[in-house]
Amino acid sequence: MVAEQGPDGARHKALHAAPLWVGGLLRERLFGRSTVVLTSATLALGGNFDALARQWGLPPEKVAEKTDDPVPDPDAPKWSGLDVGSPFAHAKSGILYVAKRLPPPGRDGLPPSYLDEIAGLIEAAGGRTLGLFSSMRAAKQATEAMRGRLDTPLLCQGEDSTMQLVEKFSADEATSLFGTLSLWQGVDVPGPSLSCVIIDRIPFPRPDDPLVAARQRATDSRGGNGFLSVSATHAALLLAQGAGRLLRGMDDRGVVAILDSRLATARYGGFLRASLPPFWPPTTARRCTAPCAGCGAPD
Repeated sequence: MVAEQGPDGARHKALHAAPLWVGGLLRERLFGRSTVVLTSATLALGGNFDALARQWGLPPEKVAEKTDDPVPDPDAPKWSGLDVGSPFAHAKSGILYVAKRLPPPGRDGLPPSYLDEIAGLIEAAGGRTLGLFSSMRAAKQATEAMRGRLDTPLLCQGEDSTMQLVEKFSADEATSLFGTLSLWQGVDVPGPSLSCVIIDRIPFPRPDDPLVAARQRATDSRGGNGFLSVSATHAALLLAQGAGRLLRGMDDRGVVAILDSRLATARYGGFLRASLPPFWPPTTARRCTAPCAGCGAPD
């Protein structure tokens, strides 16, 4: 039960319901009846298709493999996956920079070290940065801080319609744009105007989300790993979509900078990294300062 504001401005109580798992419905009413082809640039999470297949009520592609699949019976629909690759040469066109030396993100907003890192990355890129933040609070905090220390223009989601902001960002190579969830998906800015993507933290769902918590408990009760199957899979999908904003044309070059050190240090980090495009990962630089007109990845 939640309180919502209605069209008249008054607050009303509303009850929302959602299934804990839609795999059974998809299996019975879709995959069990028809031949289905599913295509997307972000279906392979953790290096294979099994993470999303489980959510859709399908067994792992290799049945003999150990799995926490909730429907491990022989009558489950059979399927096969094919990864046709990408037209982009990710390792030559982009750098994946993980700020390992920064502390893990906390609940009290962006610490000074994060703001310093953001400023350094934007200065190195000469603007041309899309900042993807886990909350509007973080996006606004970063915007306020950067406007006080950078000479390049900066836009923030909410100051105009998203379409208008993206158009302004695309039209001026020195401009940067900060925002939250709606910018993680569907933003298409080819060319030098977008040469650096900054992600402030791994986009896990809120731990107090009742639906997420219930789905994790349900997976745990079936003997699976609720965190990996629900929260980590959700985060992997968003990370892949956010990182995909960088290369939109064959001549694009740049950097994806992830400030959350847990991507490099946590046990689930390998699953998340395997879900990202295969950018070149620098191992020696303190901070990636490649001028994004020509990325420093090796030939």
